[in-house]
Amino acid sequence: MHNSTFLSAIILTYNEEIHIARCIKSLQPYVKEIFVVDSFSNDNTVKIAEELGAEVYQNPWINYATQFNWGLQNCPIKTPWVWRIDADEYIDKTLGENVNKCITDADEKLSGINIKRKIVFLGKPLLHGTWYPRWNLKVFKYGKGECENRWMDEHIILHEGTSTQVEGDQTDDNLNNITWWTDKHNGYATREAVDILYTQVKTDKNSSVKSKLFGNEAERLRWLKNRYNKIPLFVRPFFNFFYRYIIRGGFRDGKQGFLWHILQGFWYRMLVDAKVWEIKKRFNNDNNKIKEFLESNFKL
Repeated sequence: MHNSTFLSAIILTYNEEIHIARCIKSLQPYVKEIFVVDSFSNDNTVKIAEELGAEVYQNPWINYATQFNWGLQNCPIKTPWVWRIDADEYIDKTLGENVNKCITDADEKLSGINIKRKIVFLGKPLLHGTWYPRWNLKVFKYGKGECENRWMDEHIILHEGTSTQVEGDQTDDNLNNITWWTDKHNGYATREAVDILYTQVKTDKNSSVKSKLFGNEAERLRWLKNRYNKIPLFVRPFFNFFYRYIIRGGFRDGKQGFLWHILQGFWYRMLVDAKVWEIKKRFNNDNNKIKEFLESNFKL
């Protein structure tokens, strides 16, 4: 028996009609309530979600962090625990059962559960090149955590309590085509460039995850990213591709692995650098002008 009375899920959506049913159906045996926070989709996302029993709320999109935190503040959550999941993700039976068991057996100090995220690209799981397993805090006590306020690579942060981890996969398997993927990553590149520049002009007030080599997964990734960003522009994408694809075995994932590491590990990283360079050039590396530009256009 699954004790789903402890859990609610929040899913953010915009035009996710090809994914939303799969996501909701994977959650239903393990959660009591499913809340969809939609950014005014113009496809059948809302209709499908409501037909499957989800409660749908709509709010204009700014970025992931503000939208998820809006959901925490405005959805009528009655359960003691919340599950963060994207519309193009789904969970397996092992994960659902282990999360329920962990919550049922938890002591008062436990406030968060880290789970493994698996990426499927063009139909193939990416199991090498540092992409699996990636542990992320996805389940947390309601009122004890929130999404850190960043434009990119935002994590759930706990205000108090301890965390643990359970086995099972939360799988990211986007069914859209490469054109859609590159368009989305162009937007991601803008957001990541903004985060990098915020840090460089000393206005990164909103980063709440600590940078620690020997910390948890989020802290270690933040440490690695900070070190990566100290490598010169346009050099680091070559380093990133070589490290992940060659040294860490990304080539073992076949054609899909090759395409992923070329597109995500090299092209995307080069695009981020190009956007950082473009803004710096526009303002002649004047940190005060860059800061004014960021706060006028990307204020958090």
